[in-house]
Amino acid sequence: MPVTLYHNPTCGTSRTVLGLIQDAGIEPEIVLYLKTPLSREKLAELVEQTDLTARDLLRQKGTLYEELGLKDVSVTDDQILDAIAAHPALLNRPIVVTDKGAAACRPAETVLRLLP
Repeated sequence: MPVTLYHNPTCGTSRTVLGLIQDAGIEPEIVLYLKTPLSREKLAELVEQTDLTARDLLRQKGTLYEELGLKDVSVTDDQILDAIAAHPALLNRPIVVTDKGAAACRPAETVLRLLP
C-alpha cells in the first residue's frame, strides 16, 4: 500500500506519525513540503481527498496566520489555498495519503485508520 506523508521533520507530531507508519512496516514516500512546496492544484486535490476544508488544512498558529488576516471568517477557501501555496509553513501538518483516504493527522494516532 503506497503511503505519502507530507512531513516537517522539525514538527513533533509529524515525527510521531512517521514513526507510527514505520512501526506498521511501511516506508512512506516523504514529501518535505517546506523544501518542495505544494502547488495550489495539489492543495485543492488534498481537500478533495479528505473530509477537511481548506481552513482545516491551515495552520492557525504563528504570526504569519495573523499577519495575512486569515483568521477572518470571510476569507474564502480559494484565498486560503492560495496563501498556503505561497507560504508552505501555513500547512497544518502532517498530512497522510493512502489507498484508504487522506487525513491531517492531528492527533498523530489518526494515521492508524489509514494504515492496513
